[in-house]
Amino acid sequence: MTAQQPLQITPIATVVGGHTEVLDDYQGGVESIIRLRDDLPLETLQGIEEFSHLTVTWHFSRSGPEAVQLHARSPRGDDRWPATGTFVHRNHRRPNQLGISYPRLLSVDGRDLLVTDLDAVDGTPVVDIAPWFTAMGPRGPVSEPAWPGEMLRTYWAAPDSR
Repeated sequence: MTAQQPLQITPIATVVGGHTEVLDDYQGGVESIIRLRDDLPLETLQGIEEFSHLTVTWHFSRSGPEAVQLHARSPRGDDRWPATGTFVHRNHRRPNQLGISYPRLLSVDGRDLLVTDLDAVDGTPVVDIAPWFTAMGPRGPVSEPAWPGEMLRTYWAAPDSR
C-alpha cells in the first residue's frame, strides 16, 4: 500500500472588497469580487457568466489552528441551542477551516467575478469556484432541527439593519 501524500491546496483567487470584519450575522446584500489569480488561464472562467450562483470554497484565513474545537458545544456559545459536534457547525472551528458559500453571480469582467451574498471577508483566499448546478443539490426531502433557523434568523439581513 502506498503512503498517502499530504494534501496541498493553493488558493486560486482572492476576495476583494465586500465585508471587512468577521460577523456572525448581517451578511446579505454586500457585493464583493472574487479575483482569479493572474497565472491561471482566463479561459478557466469561460461560460461561467451563464450561471446565476456559484459554489465557492474558501479558507477562514483570519483564524488559526488554535481556534479549532474538536468537541460538542452549543452554537455561538448559546445554551438555548443543543451542544453539537464540530462537524455539525459551519464555522472556523473545523479542522481544515474551510467555508463554503453560494453567492449570486452578478457579472464577469475578465478575472473578476462580481458577486453578492458571499460571507467571506476582503482578502480571503478562495480555494475553489464552481457553478451551482440545481441537479447537484440535495435529493429528496431536506430536514434539520429548529435551532439553525433560529440562530441564523438575521444572517442574511443587510448590514445596515443592525
